Amino acid sequence: MINRQHITRNNVKAVGLMSVMAAFLLVVGWLLAYLTGQKFFIPVAGVIAVVNIAISYWNSASMALRSMNAQPVTEEELPQVYAIVRELSSAANQPMPAIYVAPTASPNAFATGRNPQNAAVCVTQGILALLDERELRGVLGHELSHVYNRDILTSSIASGMAAIITSLGQMFMFSSMDRRSGNGGAGLIAGMLFSMLGPMAASMIQMGISRTCEFEADHDGANLTGDPLALASALQKISGEIAVNPMQKNQKVLNISSAMISNPFNLSNMYSTHPPTQERVARLEEMAQNM
Repeated sequence: MINRQHITRNNVKAVGLMSVMAAFLLVVGWLLAYLTGQKFFIPVAGVIAVVNIAISYWNSASMALRSMNAQPVTEEELPQVYAIVRELSSAANQPMPAIYVAPTASPNAFATGRNPQNAAVCVTQGILALLDERELRGVLGHELSHVYNRDILTSSIASGMAAIITSLGQMFMFSSMDRRSGNGGAGLIAGMLFSMLGPMAASMIQMGISRTCEFEADHDGANLTGDPLALASALQKISGEIAVNPMQKNQKVLNISSAMISNPFNLSNMYSTHPPTQERVARLEEMAQNM
């Protein structure tokens, strides 16, 4: 039931992203060293990148769950969710993840953890109240597929890239304004361009990776449950409810938003880390017809 092609593809993405980041940091470190005359910026940039990604990946589960104030629940407290997750995990021949509930009325769900042995699935109180059992099964199949496809590693690297590039953009801006650098207006213009375009480019990369992962998890989750239309119905309900009841936007929720099954802030498709709901539903309906 596990899509080995998607796992391989995500591993290739991870290696590619790390290679791009390494090359990018060398260039940025060299430019910062040039503007400031301080060569230590090159190794510092590399160390920042490695530490940021390692912390993000290794602690992905605890960081994500804390950001949503999620609490673990027992099987006695949430028997329906436990029964569904146990069934799907068994079908995929994977270990049972931990189950958490986030105290928010806005409907959503996400999975986290660096591998299936350290995975957790979190649902909000809002999604439990909104969906029926069949739709909830479709959502949980989608979230488990994120874990099985090793999406957490790829998303950790992508988010790490975005954070590092944004920080370096600010450093670049300040260093370019240092009059002692002797680079005059050219250094200032370069710093301004990088501080604006760098984070934008990083966000676009993160957005593209996130959207691809969502499509793949839709497909693999529907295969796992054998019911694409259940997930399609759930996505429509979730999207409609978020339109009137979005989550409160803050940095903690923003950090985990790309991992959720639907964008929690009701953003336009242009700025969303998720594909348009209509397109996801159309693909699932086509998949159901082909089944």
